[in-house]
Amino acid sequence: MTNETWGQIREGLINRVGKNNYTTWIEPLRLSQLRNGVARFEVPTSFFGDWVQRNYADHIRSHLATLGESVERLEFQVGADEGAARPAAREPAAARAPRARAERAKAEEDLAGAPLDARFTFDSFIVGKPNELAHAAARRVAEGGPVTFNPLFLYGGVGLGKTHLMHAIAHELRIQRPELRVLYLSAEQFMYRFIQALRDKQVMDFKSLFRSVDVLMVDDVQFIAGKDSTQEEFFHTFNALVDQNKQIVISADRAPGEIKDLEERIKSRLQCGLVVDLHPTDYELRLGILQQKAEYYRGQYRGLVIAPGVLEFLAHRITTNVRVLEGALTRLFAFASLVGREITLDLAQDCLADILRASDRKLTIEEIQRKVAEHYNIRLSDLIGPKRLRTIARPRQVAMYLAKHLTSRSLPEIGRRFGGRDHTTIMHGVRKIEELAATDSQLADDIQLLKRLLQG
Repeated sequence: MTNETWGQIREGLINRVGKNNYTTWIEPLRLSQLRNGVARFEVPTSFFGDWVQRNYADHIRSHLATLGESVERLEFQVGADEGAARPAAREPAAARAPRARAERAKAEEDLAGAPLDARFTFDSFIVGKPNELAHAAARRVAEGGPVTFNPLFLYGGVGLGKTHLMHAIAHELRIQRPELRVLYLSAEQFMYRFIQALRDKQVMDFKSLFRSVDVLMVDDVQFIAGKDSTQEEFFHTFNALVDQNKQIVISADRAPGEIKDLEERIKSRLQCGLVVDLHPTDYELRLGILQQKAEYYRGQYRGLVIAPGVLEFLAHRITTNVRVLEGALTRLFAFASLVGREITLDLAQDCLADILRASDRKLTIEEIQRKVAEHYNIRLSDLIGPKRLRTIARPRQVAMYLAKHLTSRSLPEIGRRFGGRDHTTIMHGVRKIEELAATDSQLADDIQLLKRLLQG
C-alpha cells in the first residue's frame, strides 16, 4: 500500500474519531510497513503508540479492510527512519520489564499534578445554603459515573470553598475509582508545563499526557486569560477530552463570561456545562464552620475551654471569607494555649483586635461608584453627572442600589454623593434595580460580582 492510499484512509477517519482527536492522534501516524496481516506505524513516543492501540486500532483496521487489506494487528515504532521497511530488533524480555516499570513510574509522576491537601475532603466541607448546589454537583462528579454535565465550572470569591471542593472530588475519585486517571493542577501549572514542553520540544508528550486523563481538574482558570498560546492549547485539550466523554472540572474567581481577556470560544465552551456560583457565606454557614474547627482544636489543645457566645460573636463580626475566619480561630486557640487562659469574649477581642478592625472597615460610596464605573466601562463623571442615556442611567441605578445595601448612609446623603440628587430619585433607582434583578439574570450576576469585589 502506498502512503497516498494510507493518507486517504487517514482522512476518512476524521468523521469517525472527531477533528480534534484526528489532529492529535491520527494525523501524526506514518505507515512504514504492511505485511502478513501486520501494519507497522511510526509514532513520536511509546506512550503515543499505546494510546492509539487502545483507542483507535479497531477504527484503523476497519478502514484498512474497506480497501481489501486484512490486518490482524497494528505495531508501533518510535523514532524509525522514513520509509523503514524492516521491523525493529526485538528487545530482550529482561530489558523490557525494567523499561516498562520506568515508563509507568514516569507516567505516574507526570500525572501527579498539584499536591492534594488531606484536610480538604467532603467530610470536612460544611454545607449551607450559599454552597449547597456546588457541593451537590461536586458530589455527583466524584461518583465517577457517566458524565452528566461537562465541564463542571465552580466560581466565587476568595475563601468560599472552590479549591476545597476540587480537592475533595480528586480525593474521592482516587478512593472510589482508583482505575481512573485523575489530574488536578492550577492553570498556572498548566501554563508552566506547556511552556516547558515548547522549550524542550516535547509538545507531543504534553498533548499525550493531557489527552490521556479520565478527569482533568484545573483550578483558577482566569490565570490563562491573555496568554494566547496557552489558551490555544487549553482549548484543544478541552475539546479532545469532551470528544472522548472525559470529565472536566474548572474553577475561577468569576463566571466564564466575566473573565477579561479570555477568548470567546473558551468562554462559550466553559458555559456549555454546569456553571455554579459559590455565594458569600451567611451567618449560619460561618457558625457551622467555626463549630467544626473548634471541635478539632479541642482535640489538639486538651483542657482548653471556650466560653459560650465566642463562636457566635466571631461568626457575626468576621464576614470577609472562610480563610480569615479559620485563621482567626487558629490564632485564638494558639494564644489561649500559650497563656493558659480560657477563651472568653474579652480574650477574643484582645487577641483578634486587628482582624476585627479590618472586618469593620466601612465601605464608602466613592468606592462603590468607582467600581461600578470600571465594571460598566463608563467615566466616573458621567456616572455622577446629569446624563440620562440608558448606558449610563442603568449603571448609576446599580451604584445607588449598592450604596443603599452596602453602606449605612441615608438616602439624602447618598443623593448628595450622586450629584445632589433628591432622596426620592435614589429610592426610585433602588426599587428599579430590585425589580429588574428579579427577572434579568445578567443584571443579577452583575450585582453579585460587584458585591464580591467590593466586600472582598
